[in-house]
Amino acid sequence: MSPETRGDGVDFAVDDGIARVRLRNPGRRNALTWAMYDRLRDIAAEVGGRDDVRAVTLRGDPADGFAAGTDIAQFTDFADGRDGVAYERRVGAVVADLLAVPVPVVALVEGAAVGAGLVLAACCDLVIAERDARFGAPVARTLGNCLPAAVVARLRARAGAARADAMLLGATLLPAPSLAEAGFVTALAESGRLAETAEPYLRRLREGAPLTVRALKETGRRLDAAALPDDEDLLARCYGSADFREGVRAFLDHRRPVWTGR
Repeated sequence: MSPETRGDGVDFAVDDGIARVRLRNPGRRNALTWAMYDRLRDIAAEVGGRDDVRAVTLRGDPADGFAAGTDIAQFTDFADGRDGVAYERRVGAVVADLLAVPVPVVALVEGAAVGAGLVLAACCDLVIAERDARFGAPVARTLGNCLPAAVVARLRARAGAARADAMLLGATLLPAPSLAEAGFVTALAESGRLAETAEPYLRRLREGAPLTVRALKETGRRLDAAALPDDEDLLARCYGSADFREGVRAFLDHRRPVWTGR
């Protein structure tokens, strides 16, 4: 096992051909900071340059679940819609880097995968989740922001339009068994048996022909890279709205937001 590197809220180690990545933001449900996003990009680049890695696992620190989105305190500095567009493009670069990792990426999900946590899970090739894990992006109920077209398209492709709309438009957190029926979740684990359930999948990835696995993953990535509609006007409108500013204040004040549609 290579020495574990810790820093910027993301731990990284390589063990028997598996690169193990763990999100860590104690007490904040592993919400992602700017530094954590940057660290994920660095890890993706390192994994891409290594021949000894056959797969990657992405997991949150168990005490705080998988990941509960972006750390909302960072949004207080947003001045207008342009800041929101820049943020989504920054997260989009992380998503693109994770999708471009040449070996399979496996999400190990316990607790909640919400907001950016849902996005990270959707970037993974396989998702192993505990039965009581929940997935969603309830921004229509909480923050009043928006998701980029690339993310919405991937969620609809992986979870199906009906379940994606339930998570996004209905602001509903869906249980892991529902997403297993849709194919978004690859396998369900009983509580406390996540690593045990994932091991047969990781073993098969270790034993697979490396060039074949990489080629098949890259073929899938190219097929998914279809042209997407422009979304900058929608992102700017939501992030530049009074409702978004109210949503951030309400979230940090632990109260329900009062929407005005402006």
